[in-house]
Amino acid sequence: MLYLLAHWFHFEGLANLIRYQSFRAGAALMTALVIGLIIGPRFINMLRVRQGKGQPIREDGPESHQAKRGTPTMGGLMILISLVISMVLWMDLTNPFVWACLAVTIGFGVIGFMDDYDKVTKYSHKGVPGRVRLLMEFVVAGIAAWIIVSQINNNLYVPFLSGRSIPLGPFYYVFAALVMVGAGNAVNLTDGLDGLATMPVIIAAGTFAIIAYLAGRADYAHYLGIPHVPRAGELAILCAGIMGAGLAFLWFNAPPAAVFMGDTGSLALGGALGAIAVAAHHEIVLAIVGGLFVLEAVSVIIQVAVYKRTGRRVFLMAPIHHHFEKLGWKESTVVIRFWIVSIVLAIIGLSTLKLR
Repeated sequence: MLYLLAHWFHFEGLANLIRYQSFRAGAALMTALVIGLIIGPRFINMLRVRQGKGQPIREDGPESHQAKRGTPTMGGLMILISLVISMVLWMDLTNPFVWACLAVTIGFGVIGFMDDYDKVTKYSHKGVPGRVRLLMEFVVAGIAAWIIVSQINNNLYVPFLSGRSIPLGPFYYVFAALVMVGAGNAVNLTDGLDGLATMPVIIAAGTFAIIAYLAGRADYAHYLGIPHVPRAGELAILCAGIMGAGLAFLWFNAPPAAVFMGDTGSLALGGALGAIAVAAHHEIVLAIVGGLFVLEAVSVIIQVAVYKRTGRRVFLMAPIHHHFEKLGWKESTVVIRFWIVSIVLAIIGLSTLKLR
């Protein structure tokens, strides 16, 4: 909105600052951060009053988790409110990528809210049936994929190789939707400990802020040998907003958590990262940068597949962060070590920009 106003006044005077994506990225981060910190305390109190017992705690989980009974969930609403306000204020609303990513962020957030609401009201872990939830996610992701792919080509670019791509043709629409849905659910599975998913999302968003900005610049993209995506640089502002909203939420989610993100936040943030990766043509790099999320999702897939086939468990408990808790690691140890892994993976992901 502010960008359109500045454009209306021909970016004269101080409005000229709004012309620059770097300025608006910093402003978006601070806006989301401040809004999140301001609304946080009252919002958490409201959730605590309305939810009563809070998020259901698994009886078969680590014993330390039983102390978390009564902690409210749906804290992802705080993230969405601060992020969406920041997006509307600072992003170029004429950019199709903005609306595609906004559709995924809000759409997945609504689906996650429905799941959280069902769990809280019924005090059950089941929530919305998995097939129904996946169907809704693919509908949202399909719409976003149609918007994004109409602005870019249908090639899948391979990192570490300059100018190498795989033409997917019409299948790229399906692939793009799979990336968004997969990212959303992978982050959702990671969100099992205080702060565990929040910081890796912030790290991934920061990494893709750099990638999106470089991909949107023809000169930098040509120099680095990465695909140039006109107008993709605007997504750096969205990434900065995610960082600000995530930092504000982490203030309240730091151990011991005063609120849980819930599916409302984890699905929305994961889906947003997936949409950004598709729009910037760095889908494979997302799997590297978000390798922690991939590991969490794969651990669940392996556990379920092996158990159904043999009746045995590969991990003491899945997702894999619970496996380490069962081994005797303290929750804070698991969280901090996983954060370190996320930082290393982000560095590897950024290295793909030059190692081509």
